[in-house]
Amino acid sequence: MSKTLIRGARILGGEPQDVLIDGETIAAVGTGFEAGDATVVEAGGQILLPGLVDLHTHLREPGREDSETVLTGTKAAAVGGFTAVHAMANTFPVADTAGVVEQVWRLGKESGYCDVQPIGAVTVGLEGKKLAELGAMHDSAAGVKVFSDDGKCVDDAVIMRRALEYVKAFDGVVAQHAQEPRLTEGAQMNEGIVSAELGLGGWPAVAEESIIARDVLLAAHVGSRVHICHLSTAGSVEIVRWAKSKGWNVTAEVTPHHLLLTDELVRSYNPVYKVNPPLRTEADVMALREALADGTIDCVATDHAPHPHEDKDCEWAAAAMGMVGLETALSVVQQTMVETGLIDWAGVADRMSFRPAAIGRLGGHGRPVSAGEPANLTLVDPAYRGVVDPAGFASRSRNTPYEGRELPGRVTHTFLRGRATVVDGKLA
Repeated sequence: MSKTLIRGARILGGEPQDVLIDGETIAAVGTGFEAGDATVVEAGGQILLPGLVDLHTHLREPGREDSETVLTGTKAAAVGGFTAVHAMANTFPVADTAGVVEQVWRLGKESGYCDVQPIGAVTVGLEGKKLAELGAMHDSAAGVKVFSDDGKCVDDAVIMRRALEYVKAFDGVVAQHAQEPRLTEGAQMNEGIVSAELGLGGWPAVAEESIIARDVLLAAHVGSRVHICHLSTAGSVEIVRWAKSKGWNVTAEVTPHHLLLTDELVRSYNPVYKVNPPLRTEADVMALREALADGTIDCVATDHAPHPHEDKDCEWAAAAMGMVGLETALSVVQQTMVETGLIDWAGVADRMSFRPAAIGRLGGHGRPVSAGEPANLTLVDPAYRGVVDPAGFASRSRNTPYEGRELPGRVTHTFLRGRATVVDGKLA
């Protein structure tokens, strides 16, 4: 069993301490440890966090390996400081059976760069007409707990109610992509001043907010858990805040790009800014940051959505929606939330590890950095500043909205159950 001594790390931003890893477990936390036969990592006051957990990742395999594979996606995750990701179901074939979710789970095991927890589809083929094999996917080797038709909304209220009732039996959660389809037909960007000036089809905030309002009411009615994917508007924040004030079992996530970017960027007509839900207004961005800080929004999730070059390097209307995000997520959160004073590094650990692991019921992740816990850890240099260059990404795709932008912070080391997957910022 190998040993690693991380010397002088600031756990969750606290005073420098040493952390001794023995095998897969944190053996001791303290000061003045002797290295002995351990590999020494000189942290020099860097921030040590529990391994990050992403509730919303598109790994594209099976079916779209030209965009991403489980191997390349988990490499990108490790570089970004993640030790576990939840893989969305919109693959080809769709992950709507025990067989497909087990395939994704086993590919994750083989990759070895981070744990992959498949998300099962809510409906067969993501078509919104018939419930998928929710129980069989839960009972499979993959042990699915989260179900989502992400990319599409479960817009039928009866189907959504049945799904919420079904997952209660095993403490599952339905993660909703909140988009009323009739209100977004032909939509290309946020509906507002910019869309009117550009003449692009508008995507109204109410298309998101109306579904969220319906679903928090349904979750309360049946006593089940609902999770809101990529919440993007100030109005959505208020609905979730109201639902939580009632004591209802509602959780929500926000993406890094919705914490930083606005619809003003669409004036460039660069399809790298085309995403679902769309980039919103500055007022929405500020509301999302405040809601993440006060806990109304539970966690940050990347919605890592890789696309091949040809699907983005085209005219706006024909371009695919989505952005890669695993390798830049922590930097964006540092810039928008830590450096603005809205949360501290303990808050980052809460929003990017503890809470997403709890929502996904993911054992072994989102655990304290203390003796006896699994050694899933991320070491971050917050003083680093660097310009984003997608040519160096571990992801197979390059559709980042941050190319050429300076972002703070860099993951220097990632440990998955004590084994280094990233060393000095490079894949081990």
